[in-house]
Amino acid sequence: MTPPMIAIDNVTKTFGETTAVDDVSLNIHPNEFFALLGPSGCGKTTLLRMIAGFEQPNVGRLTLDGDDMTSVPPNRRPVNMVFQSYAVFPHMTVADNVAYGLVVTGTPKAEIGPRVDEALHMVRLEGYGSRKPNQLSGGQRQRVALARALIKRPKVLLLDEPLSALDRKLREEMQLELVRLQHEVGITFVIVTHDQEEALSMADRIAVMDQGKLLQVAPPGELYDQPNCRMVADFIGKTNFFDATVTSASQGELTIASADLGELCLPDDGEGIGKVEIAVRPEKIDLFREQPQTTGIIRQGTIDQQAFFGEASHVYIRLPSDRQIVCHRPHGRGDHPERLHTGDPCWISIDQVDVRMLRG
Repeated sequence: MTPPMIAIDNVTKTFGETTAVDDVSLNIHPNEFFALLGPSGCGKTTLLRMIAGFEQPNVGRLTLDGDDMTSVPPNRRPVNMVFQSYAVFPHMTVADNVAYGLVVTGTPKAEIGPRVDEALHMVRLEGYGSRKPNQLSGGQRQRVALARALIKRPKVLLLDEPLSALDRKLREEMQLELVRLQHEVGITFVIVTHDQEEALSMADRIAVMDQGKLLQVAPPGELYDQPNCRMVADFIGKTNFFDATVTSASQGELTIASADLGELCLPDDGEGIGKVEIAVRPEKIDLFREQPQTTGIIRQGTIDQQAFFGEASHVYIRLPSDRQIVCHRPHGRGDHPERLHTGDPCWISIDQVDVRMLRG
């Protein structure tokens, strides 16, 4: 197996009585686009700053490409960082901004020009070298920051919320650009973000953090379809939760009773009987005007509310128990969401394979 590019072993970081990172162990692979995801204050930026060398762990060990970096200063680590604010120098031209890191480290002048041209080509800013940052758009300034980070040819590029200052359309364009860039330069990217869609659309793997702890590390599809706890299921996309109880376990199956969904049979997880939660994604719920002739979980409800999003609507349904759930309803050709009205009776259908049981 290929050794990890970044190995974080039992790392803890405290600030006074506050534990920002709590006994985190994590491997990040070479040439991987890796995301640290979680709500504000979860510890993801502190962990990124420890990789960069701006913070030191109180406990634990951190290696980069096999070398112990625990006490190595930032300027001697084979990493570079792009900040949320971009931090480009307003008095310098684009070319001078990009060249800055080479100049301060004494790179020969004959080498600087070609490397600046190469870096600007990477980020598709050829011909912009003589401009000042105030002559650029937000997305172009971000590319200048990327070029300045990449020109030193780091083994790891660290990105701290790099797209948060951009509007939605430009942010989506830059997400594609970052993925393209990572594939072209072939180095490890580690991005910190609180935006679930951003992480899901860009990363090869995602680590979800909360209150300093690492909850789950998985590829985007696995993280979305197989969350290991309520916080991950709730943070990654929309989810409907139902209270339930495991009443028995036999022959590799659990029998589960839910006041909202009835009796379910799911694979045995080896944890025995007890209280659990059932999670169902909104797009896994089919909506009907009349009782469907299908197998699975069938329940009657009432249209409570709906929110129109163009390509789809979120339809909120009130069950007989008074619990409200949400169903994702894509709009096909000729489909008019206004045909559904508040108070209309409806039926929902859920396939048991789309049900996720959560404990703890």
